[in-house]
Amino acid sequence: MNLIKDFQSVDDPNNLGSAPISVRITLLVLIVVAVLGAAYYVDVQNLQVQLETERTKEPELKNRIVEKQQLAANLDAYKVQLVEMEQVFNAILRQLPSKKEIENLIVDVAQTSLADGLTNVQIQALPEVPFDYYAEAPYVLRFQGTYHQLAKFVSDASALPRIITLHNFATITPTPDFAKNKELDLKITAKTYRYLEDEEIKQRAPTTPAGSAR
Repeated sequence: MNLIKDFQSVDDPNNLGSAPISVRITLLVLIVVAVLGAAYYVDVQNLQVQLETERTKEPELKNRIVEKQQLAANLDAYKVQLVEMEQVFNAILRQLPSKKEIENLIVDVAQTSLADGLTNVQIQALPEVPFDYYAEAPYVLRFQGTYHQLAKFVSDASALPRIITLHNFATITPTPDFAKNKELDLKITAKTYRYLEDEEIKQRAPTTPAGSAR
């Protein structure tokens, strides 16, 4: 009741400084409560927005968990498959010629061209292009012969037991005596592939600088 009387005793609301101490304390408490209530309301609203945002992510996260569980369940099977794939890869890699067999392979190409009636004008080795486990050995080949002889050579070269790919067929020109013998001049790039020896692979492997290990 005293608090009500104190409020009733306030004549000028614009001059609360002269109001009784109980009135001033009450107003201060009400202001603090109002500010805290407004802040709480804003925080709750922000938390609700964040909650809805996280809820929208829930299905995707559940799917990721399921996928990872499936991967974990099949991990042993994947390891076995990886070993099998490495064995198959190594077996295929060993089917490529070695460095010493490359020269014999080019000899086979030259003999194939002669058997098809072509004239060997140029057989030139280009620098090898090394990769992780194999090297690409390109050669510039230049032959002269009729269209049918050249076509037969391309077919016979693709049937050789080792892998040979032919490139840049666009360089085909008539020979000076084309009107007489109908021969064409063919210059192509032949690429064969060899596996790298173990020592060569070790030399290509990046080395860890001293002191970099953790």
